[in-house]
Amino acid sequence: QVQLVESGGGLVQAGGSLRLSCAASGRSFSSYYMGWFRQAPGKEREFVSAVTWSGGTYYADSVKGRFTISRGDAKNTVYLQMNSLKPEDTAVYYCAASLATMTKIDYWGQGTQVTVSS
Repeated sequence: QVQLVESGGGLVQAGGSLRLSCAASGRSFSSYYMGWFRQAPGKEREFVSAVTWSGGTYYADSVKGRFTISRGDAKNTVYLQMNSLKPEDTAVYYCAASLATMTKIDYWGQGTQVTVSS
């Protein structure tokens, strides 16, 4: 059974930092893109960041320079270091895995809440 399990969400003040982790299990993810989406209340889910199987990275313009994505050596763990957090970063953050450059998501995590207070 494939599972993506996120951790590391929480409540932080504006300007603070959080580190999200996602552990994937149930199959090999070495050929998958892995990344993060987020969904704020009343808004559609949006792309945040992704890392390829070879270490290439992609970021939404809204988080460039503040967020850093990385992948564990075993390729089945992905991290999102979030610095200089803003209230508009408040959302449920979802881990995702894709064979198709994140245009089609094969697996989703259950989500972790990030709340940034002003």
